[in-house]
Amino acid sequence: MSKGNLEHCVVIGAGIVGVATGIWLARAGVKVTIIDRLAPGEGTSHGNAGVLASCSMVPVTGPGLKRKAPGLLMDKDFPLFMRWSYLPRIAPWLWQYLGYANDADTQYISEHLAFIVGDSVEQHQDLAGNTEADKWLHPSDYQFAYRSMDDYKADAYVWSLRNRHGFKPEILTDAQVREKEPALGPDIGVLAVLKNHGHISSPGLYVKSLAKVFESLGGTLKQGAVHDFTLEDGRLKAVVTDDGAINCSRAVVATGVWSKHLCERFGLKIPLESERGYHVIFKNPSTQVSAPTMISSGKFVATPMQDGMRCAGIVELGGLDAGPSQGPIDLLMRHVKRTFPELQYTDTVEWMGHRPAPTDSLPFIGQISQTGVYTAFGHHHIGLTGGAKTGRMVAELICNERPPEELQAYRPDRFG
Repeated sequence: MSKGNLEHCVVIGAGIVGVATGIWLARAGVKVTIIDRLAPGEGTSHGNAGVLASCSMVPVTGPGLKRKAPGLLMDKDFPLFMRWSYLPRIAPWLWQYLGYANDADTQYISEHLAFIVGDSVEQHQDLAGNTEADKWLHPSDYQFAYRSMDDYKADAYVWSLRNRHGFKPEILTDAQVREKEPALGPDIGVLAVLKNHGHISSPGLYVKSLAKVFESLGGTLKQGAVHDFTLEDGRLKAVVTDDGAINCSRAVVATGVWSKHLCERFGLKIPLESERGYHVIFKNPSTQVSAPTMISSGKFVATPMQDGMRCAGIVELGGLDAGPSQGPIDLLMRHVKRTFPELQYTDTVEWMGHRPAPTDSLPFIGQISQTGVYTAFGHHHIGLTGGAKTGRMVAELICNERPPEELQAYRPDRFG
């Protein structure tokens, strides 16, 4: 890439998307500053399942969800929670979100998510390869565990979309399941195994390592909050932080669910909510899976990590301000015990974070009008998976090496 006549770019957000953007811009010779309230990799990028899930192009809002949602909310064994005091605030977003739960929209969303995630392992290898961050990156299978063949067949619609994009599983049953994953209990009778995926053995440390790579390329890391933008004749001149203004000709908003507020400065309507996600790390596990495994019955992923086995999942709708709930953790623990009945461990670490969920399940990637301010957020469940490619695409947009027309489906003003 070529930096053209760029003077300085400020990337707001030090998660995987922001740091990847910074690296690709720095590799192009652009002067870059990354600023965040937290240190790199401390937010949502720290607390995910760690899977490079190239097959994750199917949105949550599949056909029939609107009809099923009330019953799922009342099911004490289903990993969907609502903080009922928050319902009046989230109701307009939720109504729009469920409006996409039909076949036509699911097909459209799937097509455009596949463009972002389909080559995720290669994108992360390009980002981290031959650097200190590469040690956290592991090509692997990604497998889906079902109780029975009937349960697998019940997912036929989802698998048809994955198959369309080249992801066809190898099906293992009974004794084959035990041979492949002896940690799984008798509750699991079928494994659908996908090749050519990968996982990150410590997402938070991976992003921290990438941040060091960014600094080695001449980039600057700064801790602080961005409050506003200074524009002159509609073009960016500076970002305003709690430590003063930083002069720049380009900026990238990559602060996940917190990006909505910054975009209001430009009159954008961003229908974005927090989908609160949880994980539990089981320290020194007596047994664990050999590759990331989605447990279909509990809708959580078990991933082998540097510090134990991480089980991540659960959907809770409840906004940004409330603290963690105990119900999601208790449910996750029950599902883990059922799935791994022989599991023993020395300790657990619990975590809750905020996935940025747009109503249409597509991220916001592109320039806001001709301001010089770009968006790179709203990845819902695919932030780590799609973060490397998103950062690369935004850097290419800024350096005039990717036509904006290619990213029309993700444009930041698509809701007005």
